[in-house]
Amino acid sequence: MKTSKITVAGFGPGSPEDITPAVLQALQTADVVVGYKYYFQFIESYLRPDTICIDSGMKKERQRAEQAFNYALEGKNVCVISSGDAGIYGMAPLIYEMKRDKGVEHIEVEVLPGISAFQKAAGLLGCPIGHDLCIISLSDLMTPWLRIEKRIKAAAEADFVTAIYNPKSQGRYWQLPRLLEIFREHRSLDTPIGYVRQAGREEQSIKLTTLRDFDPEEIDMFTVILIGNSQSYIWDNTFITPRGYYREEESEDVKLGQSIMIESFRTIAGEMRNPDVPLDHKWALIHTIHTTADFDMENIFYTDDKAVERLHQGVIEGRIKTVITDVTMVSSGIRKGALERLGVEVKCYLHDPRVADMANRLGITRTQAGIRIAVEDHPDAIFAFGNAPTALIELCDLIRKGKAQPSGIVAAPVGFVNVQESKHMAMTFRDIPKLVIRGRKGGSNLAATLVNSILTLDDAEALRPGRDV
Repeated sequence: MKTSKITVAGFGPGSPEDITPAVLQALQTADVVVGYKYYFQFIESYLRPDTICIDSGMKKERQRAEQAFNYALEGKNVCVISSGDAGIYGMAPLIYEMKRDKGVEHIEVEVLPGISAFQKAAGLLGCPIGHDLCIISLSDLMTPWLRIEKRIKAAAEADFVTAIYNPKSQGRYWQLPRLLEIFREHRSLDTPIGYVRQAGREEQSIKLTTLRDFDPEEIDMFTVILIGNSQSYIWDNTFITPRGYYREEESEDVKLGQSIMIESFRTIAGEMRNPDVPLDHKWALIHTIHTTADFDMENIFYTDDKAVERLHQGVIEGRIKTVITDVTMVSSGIRKGALERLGVEVKCYLHDPRVADMANRLGITRTQAGIRIAVEDHPDAIFAFGNAPTALIELCDLIRKGKAQPSGIVAAPVGFVNVQESKHMAMTFRDIPKLVIRGRKGGSNLAATLVNSILTLDDAEALRPGRDV
C-alpha cells in the first residue's frame, strides 16, 4: 500500500516573517491544505494554484481531521494548518489520536512546530519568559473548570511565569476575573502583566500593566496574557524575568550568607498570604518568619505606621545611638557589622554592678532594676525586650510617669505570666514607634531580629522584583 503523509504545520501568529522555512515548503508542496477558514488569509499566497483548500468554521476540528485522512487515503500530500504551534492547543494531538483509532499505520504524520502566540507576545513585551513557565487555557469546552482552577492555583502558588490562552469570549466572561482573584492571593499586586492582542498581525496592540491595575474588560479572545513571577519587573517599558546569570555574576563579592538570606526572604515573601503590606513592615515581618519558620507571625506581628522606617531614619541621622536589651541573649543576636557601620551601641544592664544592689535594696527583679538604670543613662534609646515581661512593664510604668521617652520599643517577651499584659501596656503609647509580637509568643531571637530589621531597612529594596542581592 502506498505511504501517504499528513503534515501538521504551525504557521506562527500570522506575520510572514514568523513562518518557518519548513512550514513554507510544506505549504508549497501540499496537494491539499485543511484548516480553519480564518487562517487561510495568512497562507494562501504560498499555495500553488491547483492546491485544494478545505476550510471550515470554528468547532469543526474533528471534521477537518476526518477530511485530512480521507485525502491522505487517496494518496494526496495533505497539510493541516494551525496558527502558532500546531502542538499547543492545535491540531497535532487530534491527528495523532485519529491515526491511532483508524489503525492507518501507512499514513505518516509529521508535525512542524511554529512560533506560538505566547512566544511572539513575549518577544514583543521584552523577555517575560526567561524562567520556569506554564501555559493555561481558560476555555472549559474541553476541560472542566474545576480542573482548570486547580491548575491556576498550582501555577500561582509555584511562582510560574504564566501564559493565558483563550482568556475571554462572548459567553466566557467570569473565568479571567476568577484567575486574577487567585493570583492576587499568592502574588504581589506589583507583579507585571503584559498582554498582546493579535500578536504579529496588522491589528496588533501591546500593553504592560500590573496585577493591581489589570483590567479584564480590555481583553478578548484574540489576546494572550503573560503574568510574571516574583522576580519579574518592568524597566524602560520592558517586561523582564531574569534567569539569574547577571545576578550570579554580580554577587561574587557578596557574602554567601547574605545571598542565602535574601533568597530565603524572597521565598518567604512569595509564600505570605498577604504580601501587599508597607515595605518596612514587610521587612520586619519577614525577619520574624525567617527566625521562627512560623507564618503565624503574619497574624500576630504588629507595627505602628512606618515604625520601622522612622526608627531606621533616626539611626541613619544619628538621633538614635543606643539599643537597650533586657537580657544578653538579645544583645548577642544583633548584627555586629550593622552596629559598627551605623555607629550604634547595644547595652544590657543585667550584669551592671548597680543592678544587683538596686534589686536587693528595692525588692525588684534584676531586669526591672536594669531598665531603671538604663532609662537614666539612655532615656531616648530603642528598648528591645525578648525575655522579661517585668522589664517591659517597668519601662511602661516609667513612660507613664514621665520619666522615660524612648525612641522606640521592640516588645517580644515570651511566656505565660504577664506577657500579653505587658504588650498591651506598650501598645497604649501612640507617640512611640513600636514593633510588637502579640500574644504569648516571643523570645530573645525575635527581639534581636526585629532590631536587625530596623538597622538594615536599606537592604529591603532587595525584595523588590528585579533587584540584585
